[in-house]
Amino acid sequence: MTAAEIQKPCKLTIVIPCFNEEKTLEACINRVFSIEDNNLSLEVIIVDDDSTDGSLTIASTLADKHPRIIILRHKTNQGKGASIRTGFKHATGEFITIQDADLELDPTDLKRLLIPLMEGSADVVFGSRFYKTENYETSPFWHYTANKFLTFLSNFLSGLKLTDMECCYKMFKRELIQQIIIKENRFGVEPELVAKVAQIKPRVAEMGISYNRRTYQEGKKIGFRDGIRTIYCIVLYNLPRLFRHLKGKI
Repeated sequence: MTAAEIQKPCKLTIVIPCFNEEKTLEACINRVFSIEDNNLSLEVIIVDDDSTDGSLTIASTLADKHPRIIILRHKTNQGKGASIRTGFKHATGEFITIQDADLELDPTDLKRLLIPLMEGSADVVFGSRFYKTENYETSPFWHYTANKFLTFLSNFLSGLKLTDMECCYKMFKRELIQQIIIKENRFGVEPELVAKVAQIKPRVAEMGISYNRRTYQEGKKIGFRDGIRTIYCIVLYNLPRLFRHLKGKI
């Protein structure tokens, strides 16, 4: 079964955290809606995190063109995790995923990620930038090495076997993800989601995706302090599973 062969109708909610993404937001939304077909309907939730550029104006214009766009706004900047939390709370699709507005990731990959969920072989599907595809751009050495270390640490504590824990593309059955309480406001949301998903013990699949790396000059926002926070979050949110494991050994 390929992405073009999805036979039964479904609704996918795509949550788009947005902070100062006026350069790419419109192109992102156009690509997102390009995957819609007779069987796949979309609900797109743009969460504007108190942007100081023209992002909100662009989002409002796009919403006038696409009635399935919902705009939610934070009155103060809170971070990616807070935007995801807000978007998930309002999602109504059978399946929910996240799309960054910066177009590092290609929305056309989302149809492929849907396949295991539609077939009933998975409850959660993670994307991976390290399964190389036709459209893949390698990361700088230190970014690659740091990502591999963080993914290893996450796997060691969560019991999962992922290759790219930090990847934005995480797709869930709605009833599963809406039972998870998200606490992280910034980029710590990635390891938090992975850890809390692992504790539920769902069926997990991982699939390769395209990757077009964005530089800091182009607006990439994650930094060194976020990496330190990620290590903290990996340990913190995997502690319940670790304690249960140790308790079972006593």
